[in-house]
Amino acid sequence: MKTVCESKLGAITGKKYVVFTKRGNKSILVVLKLVKHLGFKKVFTQDQGGWITYSQFIKKLKLEEHRLKTNYGLIDNFNWLGVLLFNSMPGYIACQDMESVAEFCKLKKSFLINDVSGSIGTKDAFFGDLIIGSFGRWKPLNMGKGGFIATSNKKHFDFLKNYEDELDFNLLEQKLLGLKSRLSSFHKLNKKIKTELSSHDIIYKYKQGINVVVKFSSDSEKERLINYCKRTNYEYVECPKYIRVLDDAISIEVKRID
Repeated sequence: MKTVCESKLGAITGKKYVVFTKRGNKSILVVLKLVKHLGFKKVFTQDQGGWITYSQFIKKLKLEEHRLKTNYGLIDNFNWLGVLLFNSMPGYIACQDMESVAEFCKLKKSFLINDVSGSIGTKDAFFGDLIIGSFGRWKPLNMGKGGFIATSNKKHFDFLKNYEDELDFNLLEQKLLGLKSRLSSFHKLNKKIKTELSSHDIIYKYKQGINVVVKFSSDSEKERLINYCKRTNYEYVECPKYIRVLDDAISIEVKRID
């Protein structure tokens, strides 16, 4: 069953080798150990829409973190040299054009780590020297625990496989088989919420994503948005929040809705 999961993950990431880990956080730590082993010193991350352990593990490994200024998590100014550790669906709101990012990294001989925890199943999950992801709760592949690292570089794989863990591969196969349907449900609900809140200031209103993030400019507008979430039983996160957006907003957590 493990080989089936490896094959399916390889197909949706375009990579030859897959390593499984007990947590998505472990995947992040292990790939940072690899880039340190390769001699890189600088790691660039997005200034919002990333994940909390990016900075924690960069600091733990005594690497240098440099945060790129983004537009609600998406890069529109390509300016880095070193390792880019990037969540390709920041805040679960919208996907970065990772093909352009990968082309820039290749041009500048930079190393791209693509966190596809949210973008798995999209074309943007194909680009990167390393692809990482989480199977945790509320993820598109919501197995409850576990993660993975994918690469096409045999030397990188030989380093990474030393950190591999066992998972419930029967359950993971079920989640992989259901991914397309789960993403379709997310997108339908995302569209419905955006239509119902069309009079509000929705971040990336016309981009496809999972969560819906709506800005507010007053306490009364904030209260209306929260009441909407309570009335519809949608979980929400109040921003500013690094793992969503650094603005006054309500993130409607479509990814938490089954």
